[in-house]
Formats: sequence, C-alpha cells, structure tokens
Amino acid sequence: MAVQDVRDPRRLLVVEDDCELVTMLVEVLNGEGYAVDAAADGQRGLHLGLTRRYDVLVIDRRLPVLDGLDLLRRLRSRAVRTPVLLLTAMGTVHDRVDGLDAGADDYVTKPFAFDELSARLRVLCRRGHEGADVLRIGSGRLHIGHREVELADGERVGLAAREFALLWVLASHPDLVYSRDQLRRLVFQETPASSIVDTYVYYLRRKLGHQVVRTVRGLGYRLGAL
Repeated sequence: MAVQDVRDPRRLLVVEDDCELVTMLVEVLNGEGYAVDAAADGQRGLHLGLTRRYDVLVIDRRLPVLDGLDLLRRLRSRAVRTPVLLLTAMGTVHDRVDGLDAGADDYVTKPFAFDELSARLRVLCRRGHEGADVLRIGSGRLHIGHREVELADGERVGLAAREFALLWVLASHPDLVYSRDQLRRLVFQETPASSIVDTYVYYLRRKLGHQVVRTVRGLGYRLGAL
C-alpha cells in the first residue's frame, strides 16, 4: 500500500456500497478535477481515511461491515479532522442531528442533484484548507501536507510513504497503544507478517531518535516524543 501524495489537489474519498451510484460519482467528480478513491464498506473506508490524506470524505450513512456513523466516530476519535459530507436516504431531523453529532460537517439526502453536491464539496474543500495541517509530536511537529517532521531546532526530516503512514496513525491518537497486528492492518494491509511493523518502527527511530515511538511491553507501540 502506498500513501497517496498529499500535495495532489482536491482528493476525495467516497465510502458507498451502491456500485451504480459510486460509478456515477467517480465519473462526475473526476470530470470536475477531483481525484477520487472509493471504498465499498466502512472497514475499508476506515483504513483509507486513517492512512491517506483527503480534502473531503463522502460517507454513506448505511454501510456494510461498519456503519457510516461508527466509521465517522472512529475517524474523529483518531483525530482525523478532514471535512465529512454524509450521504443518506434517512432525511429526518433526528437523523441529521445524529450525523452532525457524530462529527459530520454537512449532510445530503438521497436522491440529490449533482450540482448541489458539487457546491457543497467546494465549500468543504475551502473549509478544510483553512485548518492547520500539523500534528504535535512532543517538541516537534508532523507536517502532513509535506510528509515531513519538523524537529525542535527547526530541522525538517522527510519520511517515506510507509514511515509517514505509521507515524501519522500513532500521532493522530497519541494516548492510544496499538498492537502490532492493529498497526499492520491499518498501515500495511497487504503484508501478512506483523514483523513489518517492527521494521518501520526501527526506520522511524533511526531517522527521528529512539524516543519517537514508545514500546509498551506486552501490548505494542504508542507515540513517543522528539
């Protein structure tokens, strides 16, 4: 798995299990200049949302494997602040409130006009670019938009795609301890051996110092400090 170049303009993730709708969305949005990734279930959407950088996430309310609201809550709990547009056939006020309370930024009820959807996405893209693109790591900072770590003395260290993805997952929720198997599934999905995690922890420590990733004996890893 390769983390996409976060400097690509206007990247969208569409999490929707209606294949016909996804096909139409990808075609229309590609025509408007967006680069679109698609996921057919909430678990795949969670993996992409945690390991790749997007301008906006478009999430269906009802998804297989992991419900849309559960997906949204998990992303927000991991400090993913990307603007989210919910798609749903459930259009009551109660449903809208549930979506907004879960962390959605906007809400479109099916069936919808593509012109309206496009306008709402433009607003959310502008909103997303106004926010900070930085995560704190002790006295240093992870610059998400450039895949770089800024050390306390101002020096910047570039990261390879998988190094960045691993550090981003850890930094997004700094108090959480991840097992090796959890990190393998989130960052190195196609690699069966959990030892790949140890290898990339070694790479990060070699570049940024041993304390950047803490080993929690018997449990796994968590974010450390620079």
